[in-house]
Amino acid sequence: MAQIEQIPGSEEEVDLAIIGGGPTGLLSGLLASYLGLSVRIIDAKLGPLELGRADALNARTQQYLEIVGILNELLPLGIKCNTSSTFSEGNFRSRQSHWWTSLQHCFRPNFLMIGQSVVEQVLENRLDVPVCYSEKVVSISETKDGVLIGTDRGRKVRSKYAIAADGARSTIRRSLGISFTGTKPEMVWAVLDTFIDTDFPLCPEIITFQLKGQSRVSWIPRERGMARFYVLLDGEITQKRAEESIREHMSPHRVEFVKIEWFSTFDVKERIASTFVSKQGTGRIILAGDAAHVHSVNGGQGLNTGIADAFAISWRVVAAVKNTDLAPSAANKLIRSYDTERRTVAQEVIDVAATLVRDTAHTAKQYVSTIEKNAGYITGMGVSYDGIGSELITESERGIWKAGRRCPDIWLTQAEKHEAFRLYSEIAYGKYLVLFLGRQDIRIVHRNICTYFFLRPKDGGENESNGHSNGSEDQVHVFSSEVVTAGDNFVVVVRPDMYIGYVGEGDGWKGYLEQLYAT
Repeated sequence: MAQIEQIPGSEEEVDLAIIGGGPTGLLSGLLASYLGLSVRIIDAKLGPLELGRADALNARTQQYLEIVGILNELLPLGIKCNTSSTFSEGNFRSRQSHWWTSLQHCFRPNFLMIGQSVVEQVLENRLDVPVCYSEKVVSISETKDGVLIGTDRGRKVRSKYAIAADGARSTIRRSLGISFTGTKPEMVWAVLDTFIDTDFPLCPEIITFQLKGQSRVSWIPRERGMARFYVLLDGEITQKRAEESIREHMSPHRVEFVKIEWFSTFDVKERIASTFVSKQGTGRIILAGDAAHVHSVNGGQGLNTGIADAFAISWRVVAAVKNTDLAPSAANKLIRSYDTERRTVAQEVIDVAATLVRDTAHTAKQYVSTIEKNAGYITGMGVSYDGIGSELITESERGIWKAGRRCPDIWLTQAEKHEAFRLYSEIAYGKYLVLFLGRQDIRIVHRNICTYFFLRPKDGGENESNGHSNGSEDQVHVFSSEVVTAGDNFVVVVRPDMYIGYVGEGDGWKGYLEQLYAT
């Protein structure tokens, strides 16, 4: 899409300004635009990413991108991987995948190995606004009503909110005086994307190589027959030394590097912003992605955590900007809860990645054991917001439904058609999903922000829907599901980010919504 030029000194107004055109910024822009906001995305880099960076989408991220509607475009471009192996002294020592295969209510229990540049390209192609590349934000200020941004090209953008997704060296974070503290272990990884010729047994597995009691080399299968290697080296870091270390770890097998597509180094840093929202949680400038948190590459957390940030903040900003029925102080509560939830998760992700990267100095068995202990973060399916004091979580649970946890991707059958489908395949981003399980006297409220599903037992009678039918007349859709039992009689409110906010009987679900939205 062509660049939009602007007369120096003129000012444009948008609902949302985004600084940073990586996956976090692009997805935030796509979601906000999809839900009706006007968006401007500004990025200092010369153009779209072409090579390198992140290499995997975990199971939770794939659920997000299915809801966004782009996963089917990505699936044929990547490869599935859900097995981790260890190799030592010329032999495979172990293979394990149970932390993937044991996932419940998850249709894709695997990584999708795919380059970050591919993900960014698909996201950018879906945008209906251009990314303003080669343009640096040189000033930013905010008032109680909005944000004003100035760039080195003379562009001035006035917006109601701004998302700073401009990376670990975020100029926005620094200009706001938000601290970015943490640790910096003396560890530097070499990263190679390469095509190899080898007699090593090829398999779509993540392989950790052990040598002399340490696990300093990992092989990640990639799309297009490419291999990614992570190599921990001491002293001078060069491509030649990285290749030598790979050969040593893969011995006695032969390996030749036919083509190196990308070589880089990764200096491990573990840092988190003191707040993800300006003015200590009450402002209009929001940090996301690497601008808010950075950690080691181990566990494939960076890209996935950034995408989760975008999925978490976009619906909140849209509600704060567009919804005229918000209760007093609801906008602040929405944005403040993003800071509470995502900063807590980010710190936990940093801790997991830190443990993993330090375990590379130990045996492969210990390293894999650490992965197993922290599988909820590796897969993304264990990330939750319960028990952390979020204002948008009412602590409650019934069976598999627990407030603060991800909504299960359950199978549903449409009453008349008897065709089974998954919940996540039918949901569009941006609305609350209200699930009535069992016999309920359903009274529709907040039609503009909610989708209503009536769920009855798989073997339930035809009249258990209390007269409601599929279709748009009363906006209640009737389905049967094996997760519903004859004794169920409660309501689940699922937020637009597909996390459960409330579970309970009676009209408590209305009270949950009315803390944010006036009737």
